Amino acid sequence: MKRCTLSILCLALVLLAASAAQAHFGMLIPNRSVVLEKSEASLSLDLLFIHPMEMKGMDLVKPLEFGVVADGKKVDLMGSLKEAKVLGHKAWKGADTVKRPGVYTYYMVPSPYWEPAEDCFIQHLTKVIVPAFGEEEGWEGPIGLKTEIVPLTRPFANYAGNIFMGQVLFNGKPAPGTAVEVEYYNKAGKYAPANDYCMTQVVLTDQNGVFGFVAPWAGWWGFAALSTDDQKIKHEGQDKDVELGAVLWTEFLAPVMGKK
Repeated sequence: MKRCTLSILCLALVLLAASAAQAHFGMLIPNRSVVLEKSEASLSLDLLFIHPMEMKGMDLVKPLEFGVVADGKKVDLMGSLKEAKVLGHKAWKGADTVKRPGVYTYYMVPSPYWEPAEDCFIQHLTKVIVPAFGEEEGWEGPIGLKTEIVPLTRPFANYAGNIFMGQVLFNGKPAPGTAVEVEYYNKAGKYAPANDYCMTQVVLTDQNGVFGFVAPWAGWWGFAALSTDDQKIKHEGQDKDVELGAVLWTEFLAPVMGKK
């Protein structure tokens, strides 16, 4: 009987560890990664909180902030949000209409999410960068989030197989030795990981907060640089850590076969 109880306890611990190891990702995915024509100017953006490779959903309460930065100006897009359902869980849809050439950085600041398995709150400050009408200047700067990934590779119009590089900032300063989790948005269920370790790729930033990654196939890939906030949030009367994620999504493309 004792042996049976011990076996059940061990199994429970294994399952708990497996659950804790699953990577959460804030997601901000537009219906197109570049705007080329006026007919493409109306953007729809999905705001999600899921395990993107496994396609397991979680509820995303209404974000604290949702907006866009272009030419140094910030525009609040909270009024465009409409509640949606994705994978059976609460999500949101936002909208924007691009009116002039530029590089548009869309961002989301969600409410902190309590994760019992990790005994902490999780808050992923999420960005995606969309160029419009041939403009491609202005993608390389921060937008003033507490933590964010500043791209060192142009964060759009890249082929799968290109190396993507970014710098992680925390409170405006480079964040060395930061773990950056990387996952593919497996929306169509096209791929399965070779094993459980392959579900989430992980790289570390160097002494300047810089990391690099090569996307092995085309699609949307998310980068989440994880830090512990310097402020805590109370939960049931106790101060708890907050895992801050600096999240950036970018689409890698497959080449189009040209005419001979």
